[in-house]
Amino acid sequence: MIFHEIYGSYYRTVAEVLREAVQDRLTQERLWDIVREKGFRESAVTIPEALTKGKWPLLRKDLSTPIKHEPTTPLSDIQKMWMKALLQDPRIRLFSPSAEGLEEVPPLFEADFFVYYDRCSDGDPFGDPEYGEHFRLLLLALREKRRVRVRYDGKRGGLRKTLTPEKMEYSSKDDKFRFTGYSEGGIFYTVNVARVKRVELMGRAGPEAVAPAWRCGQVTLELWDDRNALERAMLHFSDLEKETVRLDERRYRITLTYRQEDETEILIRILSFGPMLKVTGPEHFVGLIRERLRRQKSCGR
Repeated sequence: MIFHEIYGSYYRTVAEVLREAVQDRLTQERLWDIVREKGFRESAVTIPEALTKGKWPLLRKDLSTPIKHEPTTPLSDIQKMWMKALLQDPRIRLFSPSAEGLEEVPPLFEADFFVYYDRCSDGDPFGDPEYGEHFRLLLLALREKRRVRVRYDGKRGGLRKTLTPEKMEYSSKDDKFRFTGYSEGGIFYTVNVARVKRVELMGRAGPEAVAPAWRCGQVTLELWDDRNALERAMLHFSDLEKETVRLDERRYRITLTYRQEDETEILIRILSFGPMLKVTGPEHFVGLIRERLRRQKSCGR
């Protein structure tokens, strides 16, 4: 493993507790707050008892600590190499990450180490300076909650919209970034960053700029965990709200919640898993799957 278990959730949680104790600020209430904030659900049962009952001899009964210095988590050489490799990715460079301290570190792997399948070949030009400028302006607007005036190429020609930012999303299948926002009339727009021609930053969105609610849909799936399908599904649908229930040793039920506007994309993403994923409901979505498969079959004749 690249990142050692010592930097796992339990260790980070206890390290935060010890930082408070070293500064004589730890109380019983603060201990529980840290555990709830940084740990897992079961951490509230395990960590406080282990620290206060002496199982982990890091705290005294009065919640002071024999440790004199705050715990630190220095990076190992292989962690630095991994970070240096990630910084070669043109998509990551769009976020202007700092490479300070990694100047002399060789990357753990090169960009051509990976071969991508089932990905569109017309991805965004991440290395293009104009694309990078537009991306960073849109990202700045999102972070600072500023409205933007965007000119971009739509399906029917050039468009100009003034939008309140909602989010920036990335499609791994299309290899594209999309910017979403809503107009003063409460209409949502999704803009491919590669189609943007000009971005003008405006003032901060006022308190009256409340985003209209998305229309949401749900689909229930049955997953057969073969060829690491469960891990791949969790990663593939990591951007969606989901509930996962284990049915037996190899089968899982997954319920995904998605924006109604993204239904076609969700359908395509589910189909990419082949027989490992079966749509069990609702009937409306089952019908969409059947119709899509019929069309694919007829096109293949």
